[in-house]
Amino acid sequence: MIILYVLLIALAVGLIGAAASIRVVKQFERGVVFRFGQVRPEVRGPGLAVLVPIADRLQKVNMQIITMSVPAQDGITRDNVTVRVDAVVYFSVIDPVRAAVDVQDYISAIGQVAQTSLRSIIGKSDLDDLLSNRERLNQGMELMIDSPALDWGVHIERVEIKDVALPETMKRSMSRQAEAERERRARIITADGELQASEKLGQAAEVMSEHPAALQLRLLQTVVEVAAEKNSTLVLPFPVELLRFLERSTPAENPKPTAGADPTTTASPAARSGSRVPAAADLQKVRELEQTGGPVSPGRSKLPSGLTATAQLLADASVTTPDETAGSAQTDWGGLPVGSADPAWQP
Repeated sequence: MIILYVLLIALAVGLIGAAASIRVVKQFERGVVFRFGQVRPEVRGPGLAVLVPIADRLQKVNMQIITMSVPAQDGITRDNVTVRVDAVVYFSVIDPVRAAVDVQDYISAIGQVAQTSLRSIIGKSDLDDLLSNRERLNQGMELMIDSPALDWGVHIERVEIKDVALPETMKRSMSRQAEAERERRARIITADGELQASEKLGQAAEVMSEHPAALQLRLLQTVVEVAAEKNSTLVLPFPVELLRFLERSTPAENPKPTAGADPTTTASPAARSGSRVPAAADLQKVRELEQTGGPVSPGRSKLPSGLTATAQLLADASVTTPDETAGSAQTDWGGLPVGSADPAWQP
């Protein structure tokens, strides 16, 4: 009976020792074996790893790609702008022995290197580069982190700058700058369009000058376009040249006498032109010729039947040129100047 108990106890101890000497390594892990504190060169792959009880100790290293967020870092860019930038780092272990021996906590070490590298990138870059040229900055930051990480058996897969936080004043300034730039482009486009339109209008003017009928056709087309709309007003363009022609054809009006001026004392056009002003004797002669129907002057015959002296005078005045009679009376019969009359004479 005692022998049976001893065998059972030995079997239990053996099972416990076997359980302690066997480890399971997952597919994405690698095992580093330390025997009495000394690392073994061979790395245990996925599956069952048998260890020497009491002598060996197994440390598992994760070989997956690890994603680590870099806390936001405040910095001043090369053009003296305060920004706040955060990033993300992707890395993986390529040498589990070095990752387990050369560095105490490689994840924390990578995080600290990433923060310092991000501050360095901020200080070496301009604000425009942080906003528009992030690919180059990501590559530079990846090289800065990968340099010390290779000595730890870690490879940096990728580094990305996530966000660039700007002060509110800087955001407003940038929005005003962008608005001014868009306005400048709009003005340039408008001016370019006006230049092209003026060139086309110049060519159209040359064609219309060679073919005058084209202008009339264009006018009719404009009338058709205006009449096509639902309105009761029809706008017809009126040529300015016609207005100027009418202005040149219209004679100038005679100046009106001012209020309170004596018409008998006002200088007549005949007096201004140097013609003889009729006297009282001339007026008496006109009256006598009107009553007797005699000739107006000694060189003329008597009036034909049915004509009075006044009609003869009008006929004689009509054969002279307007320049000779403008503003003056006939000198041979003593006519009255324009604007004056004898109140006692009645035909």
